[in-house]
Parts: sequence; structure tokens; C-alpha cells
Amino acid sequence: MESKLKVVLISHTPDPEQTVAAAARLCYRSGGVDTLKDDKLEGQTRSFLAKLVDMGHMSPIEHASFTFAIEGISRACSHQLVRHRLASYSQQSQRYVGKTSGFHYIVPPSIGDDPELRTRFESFMKEAQKTYNYLATRLEEKGLKGESVREDARFVLPNATETKIMVTMNARELLHFFRQRCCNRAQWEIRGMATEMLKLVRNAAPALFRTAGPGCMNGPCPEGAYSCGKIKDVKKYFRNLS
Repeated sequence: MESKLKVVLISHTPDPEQTVAAAARLCYRSGGVDTLKDDKLEGQTRSFLAKLVDMGHMSPIEHASFTFAIEGISRACSHQLVRHRLASYSQQSQRYVGKTSGFHYIVPPSIGDDPELRTRFESFMKEAQKTYNYLATRLEEKGLKGESVREDARFVLPNATETKIMVTMNARELLHFFRQRCCNRAQWEIRGMATEMLKLVRNAAPALFRTAGPGCMNGPCPEGAYSCGKIKDVKKYFRNLS
């Protein structure tokens, strides 16, 4: 059963831009902390945050965090995602959520667009399901129960298996994540997920993420000789992303 990507911004730091601005002002002023929340410098917060990002003073940005619920990605994608260590993750367990009626999976576009390849791919998924069901049945016959059955039967499930995951990152780590994963050279699945995440946080905190995107958004392409060669198109796309 094919699954599709869905990204939801579950929650974030209340008034993320004001929180970051307050943290930054603390660094540059002599007043007491009890005045930080009230002294909002009305009308100047966005320009202040833009200056903060441009000058590279990133530690105040860590005080804003964002939590996403994501479904419709493969285990191959989630393995890439969790390499970003400055984040918190909660992932659906194959040990407790086993499905003998059929697991969801992700079909790469290059395969899905080719009838012959898609037929072969889906045939393999069905065979994996049949093998999973057979193993589960035989393990139960041997006396195993519940998660003990699923934790061993799941070994035959492929990287294409769909997973659900909750992710929390602070704004600074998100900026790094977008630089890495919105790039044209990033793997297509995590690039699509990262782009959806960027749309959501840009709406929630536009000043913090106004220039967020792949590395070429704020300078030359960091991929050097491996550049996609489409820097103008990439910049235009992410500048207009909404």
C-alpha cells in the first residue's frame, strides 16, 4: 500500500521571534532580565533578527524550537534524518506496530513512473508481506507472542517501508538542516520533506527563516565541482517558497 508524505507543525516556542530577540538583547544590553519581555522594540524585531542572522550570531536562535509530526516517509529517509543529532525523535515502532494485513511503503518516482519497474517493485513488496506473515505465524506456533514475534519478523521488511516520526529541532539546527537537505543534490525524499518543513516554519517565524534553504541561498554553491549548476533557479524557488 503506497503512502504519501505529510508534514504537520505540531507546536513551536510561543512568539519564537520575540524569544530569540529577547535572548539577543540580553547579550547586548545592561538592563535587567525582567524588562526583556516587555521591551519588544515594536516594529524593529524583524530587522533586528535579520541583522542577527547576517552577522552570524546564532546562539540566541537556539532558544526557539519547532516540533513536526511526519508520515509517509520511508525507513531509508528516516535513517538519513536521525543523522542530524541536535534534535529529538520519536519514531513509530515496528516492534509494537506490526501489520499482517499489509504494510505501507514508499515508491521512488523513478520506479513509479515506469510501468515495468513499478510492477516488479510492487511484486517484491507483496512477497515481503507474505514472508513477514509466514514468519509471524511460524514464530507464534513456536510459542512467541506479541512484540517478540514482530521484532523478529520485521527483519524482512525493506527500506521502502513507511514510517511515522516526530521531530523537534531548534531554529539554529533547522537552518543547518535546510542548508544540507534542501539542496538539489540531497536525496529526493528527504529534500521533499525538508522543503515542506521549511514552508511551515517560514510561515511561523518569517524573520528567522527568510533566507533559509540550501547552501547556495546565501553565497556560492558549497558543492563545488558537484554543483547542480542551477543556482539561479534554486534561489528563485526558495525565495518564493510559501
